[in-house]
Amino acid sequence: MPSVTPMRYVHYDAPGKPSVLTLAEGPAPEPRPDEVLIQVAAAGVNRPDVLQRQGLYPPPDDASPVLGLEVSGTVVAVGEGVQRWQLGDRVCALVNGGGYAEYAVAPADQCLPVPDGVALEDAAALPETLFTVWHNLWQRAGIQPGETLLVHGGASGIGTTAIQLAKALDQRVIVTAGSPEKCEACLALGADRAINYREEDFVTEVKAFTDGQGADVILDMVGGDYVQRNIKAAAKEGRIVNIAFLNGSKVEVDLMPLMLKRLTLTGSTLRAQSAEVKAGIARELEQRVWPLIALGRVRPLINHRFAISDTQKAHELMESNTLIGKAIINL
Repeated sequence: MPSVTPMRYVHYDAPGKPSVLTLAEGPAPEPRPDEVLIQVAAAGVNRPDVLQRQGLYPPPDDASPVLGLEVSGTVVAVGEGVQRWQLGDRVCALVNGGGYAEYAVAPADQCLPVPDGVALEDAAALPETLFTVWHNLWQRAGIQPGETLLVHGGASGIGTTAIQLAKALDQRVIVTAGSPEKCEACLALGADRAINYREEDFVTEVKAFTDGQGADVILDMVGGDYVQRNIKAAAKEGRIVNIAFLNGSKVEVDLMPLMLKRLTLTGSTLRAQSAEVKAGIARELEQRVWPLIALGRVRPLINHRFAISDTQKAHELMESNTLIGKAIINL
């Protein structure tokens, strides 16, 4: 590792608005056993970062308090026991915090090679969304070729990734989004139907598009009244996966249709998963998804790039809900 101490990182003293984010300097972290140290080229900006800054998503006790859950860059040091990665390797990684910094440590098993055809900086937009989408749709919901997927928040980083991956693996995709521009972007990525939820009822439209059958799998980050509406929109034997609750997690639900349709209602958060689970997701991604990225069938959709000094602006953009795809911070 180059002797660069201190390093710059994004800091905040107390939860609050984006204005609490400032640049600070401190010593670069050191890799522990089974970890690598990455000189960060770019870090992805994600909704959990915003929630953590607001004080609504505290990091685990053993995680870095610094924001940032995904990075890309170059390996500059390896901890004891690391065998696969060498100094100079170009990687992207799901990190346990600490991504908004010039150096970040990552578990070696949560690192992946930068895919062929993807720029080093752009690879920072891959890990968080792909780990989340793959785990929830393929590992938890067991989505199959030919099934119909409904994705809420289709223009988000999660949504744009889910559209591409599902289409590449032969699913039919319906999305909801909140503007004509977002709907158009989802259709351009391959979605079969985009529903503007401000103008159309997604339950009615999903039923119409599927000839009354409903969606086989639903990926929901909205919650609130969507919980009951998802049950109505689901096909028999359908699987509904919640990954966030932007409209609230406490709802009153009639579960009788769940029984009559034999539905599965499940959910997960990525950060709380064990290292073993995350390593397993990484292995499956490299085997199943990395070839699709190399072929150009799945790609990071990056619409905004910010300097680390403009991290406040990146969070303001996330909170505006106008972003289509991902934002990254360039180091």
